[in-house]
Amino acid sequence: MTTVRDATFDVLRRYGLTTVFGNPGSTEVTLLTGLPDDLRFVLALHEGSVVGMATGWAIGHEAPALAVLHTTAGLGNAVGAIATARVNRVPLVILVGQQDRRHLALEPFLTGHLSGLAGDYPVRVDQPVRAQDVPGAVARAFHEATTFRGPALVVVPMDDWEAPFSGETVAAPVRMVRPAGVSDDDLAPLVQLLSAARSPAIVAGAGAGAGTGAGAGAGAGAGWDALVALAERLGCPVFQESFGGRAGFPQDHPQYAGVLPADRVRLREALAGHDVVLAVGAPVFRQYPYAPGPLVAAGTSVAVITDDPAEAHRSPADLAYLASPPAVCARLTALLPPSSPAAERAPAELPAAGQAPASDIPEPPAAERAPTPDIPELPPTGRPLRAAHVLRELARRLPADTVLVEETPSSRPDLHRLVPARTPLGFLSAAMGGLGFAVPAAVGLRMALPDRPVVAVVGDGSALYGVHALWSATHYRVGALFVVLTNGRYAIMDRLADKQGGKAPWPPFTEVDMGGLARSLGCPARRVDSYDELRAALDEVLPSLAAREEPLLLGVTVTVDPDFQP
Repeated sequence: MTTVRDATFDVLRRYGLTTVFGNPGSTEVTLLTGLPDDLRFVLALHEGSVVGMATGWAIGHEAPALAVLHTTAGLGNAVGAIATARVNRVPLVILVGQQDRRHLALEPFLTGHLSGLAGDYPVRVDQPVRAQDVPGAVARAFHEATTFRGPALVVVPMDDWEAPFSGETVAAPVRMVRPAGVSDDDLAPLVQLLSAARSPAIVAGAGAGAGTGAGAGAGAGAGWDALVALAERLGCPVFQESFGGRAGFPQDHPQYAGVLPADRVRLREALAGHDVVLAVGAPVFRQYPYAPGPLVAAGTSVAVITDDPAEAHRSPADLAYLASPPAVCARLTALLPPSSPAAERAPAELPAAGQAPASDIPEPPAAERAPTPDIPELPPTGRPLRAAHVLRELARRLPADTVLVEETPSSRPDLHRLVPARTPLGFLSAAMGGLGFAVPAAVGLRMALPDRPVVAVVGDGSALYGVHALWSATHYRVGALFVVLTNGRYAIMDRLADKQGGKAPWPPFTEVDMGGLARSLGCPARRVDSYDELRAALDEVLPSLAAREEPLLLGVTVTVDPDFQP
């Protein structure tokens, strides 16, 4: 007899969902026990890590990943990671276990009130009316996750898996075709706007290079190529969106102008003098601290190209295109006349908007690195390391194809300045802003991209939210490098409290031993306290990182940067 479980496994195979990330509970035992040999189960020790690892896997494969969660407790533990996946626009299919359908009306032990538990962050939550509707619900979840780039949940009672499935219809298409282009007639207003611009600028977002289903890295690379061609045709500066989940443009390109400021006053200053601003795969414009006034100066026109309906609808733009950014950029490049005022501007004339003040961080060799400001030498031996010293030494050694995952809020400005992204996965972060993304995401990314070096740069406060994933990294021989900047405190929160003018009620947590935690989970770890130790460790590890099969945590002791401003 064919069961609902058998039919669902066929759906998973059809869509390539053959790696199952999970932390098992009793309501999922019927599904998971005796998995067929072609389905692989990957254990994480906390549901936040389950979804975080699946998120990294999905980013690496540019296709949905599959996660299984245990009723209320499992879904509740994973809500933050689900929110991160949604804001990062990462497609996931998530199966959530539920009590036996036959006595749900009595609300037995482990019954979950699940439909609204994750709020509006899932792109869809489905509770199939019949057991026989489960396979179709899973297929639809795949399409919904891919179309709307986010997590799609299917709640499945535990007895449904053994129900008969014979002659039933799977209510979802086998293949979905999504037109991406825009007609030349529809593009005409944007072509006219850009052709007449005296000084245009582009704002590149995570959506500019993020592909879906194109294979590892292929879709993102095509997106970058299309945007580079458009920027070079226009001869204009390209800014990175603030708080973006990934780099939208090569940050070693001569037209790269840096990360946009996250408040309106500095935003207006950065975009001053540009009569047309085109946001590609980015909202218009993401901010953090509130400040009054418009986003751009009077007389500046704003246009946006995005495949995210919500992003298009909320953007205060003069012109918005809801379509594939790579497809629109490629067609724009072909339609724009090379004699337009913007195209006559040479790259050498571009403003140095992305340059930052000099500091005492040593400059890396010029080979394969982006241009950076002149940096004086390191302070004398014996001075404590700053996060920027660590990032500079990483920048000197990281291979060009490194996947870099960031979760160090107090050091992010230095990372943007010193470690430019040279590939679409050269910078990844949690666009939602919550902690707990980097460690599990790096594990999932390395599992998806076993031939690429993967480095997570994480603050110790951030690492504690996802430290469980180090066990999975060790058990499944995931050779990622975790560089934990250790200062024993929430440095960015301390600085925000200072700016607020009051005393922070939270203490430091200097008793925490990150290396000890890692080793207790089976992950090798080293402590780094000096510049010489740092250089020696990086010289030993980074050259062979792509071939490494064992994770490593480097706990680097750093002092709080006195010049940092959040």
